Amino acid sequence: MFTGLVEEIGHVTAVEELGDAVRLAVAAPLVTQDARPGDSISVDGVCLTVVDLDPAEGSFTADVIRETLRRSRLGTYGPGSRVNLERALAAGGRLGGHIVQGHVDAVARLVRRTASQHWEVLRFSLPESCARYVVEKGSIAVNGTSLTVSAVGPQEGEGWFEVSLIPTTLAETTAGELAEGDPVNLEVDIVAKYVEKMVGD
Repeated sequence: MFTGLVEEIGHVTAVEELGDAVRLAVAAPLVTQDARPGDSISVDGVCLTVVDLDPAEGSFTADVIRETLRRSRLGTYGPGSRVNLERALAAGGRLGGHIVQGHVDAVARLVRRTASQHWEVLRFSLPESCARYVVEKGSIAVNGTSLTVSAVGPQEGEGWFEVSLIPTTLAETTAGELAEGDPVNLEVDIVAKYVEKMVGD
């Protein structure tokens, strides 16, 4: 599992077509320092398995099957695409964000960004399939970044939610680079899903 605290911004160096999958090569000098084949790394919120490492280049490769490409925005990547990266949480490590599995629930889009003096408010579309799990002051992962929901809009059809981001978050994740209309990977809080299951039973 992950915490949603981005460790570095890497970039895709190559995309190799494998028929029913693709192999991504990602430049990531920090997260590859102690990585080994078989380790999990979150790439924009998608849990991927390290297939190979190039220590000299500080990069790794990972295979992405069609199902993952269909359910996330990984299928839009090409050489130069910048991505949020996080290694899996080590046992005994601090859970500074929230529990993030690396299982994308939906793809949303940035609807609007509003600048303030010391922060920015980003509004994203909220697919109906995720709406019941998103609450004000709750947690959500956007491109693998653990964020706090600051507002939620109408829940009928495709609503919206907002997050308020400080300069550090904007600078140290790809959130600062998003333009209106850009797609993002969403993962809702797994705790909300378990609560729904228990209450429903």
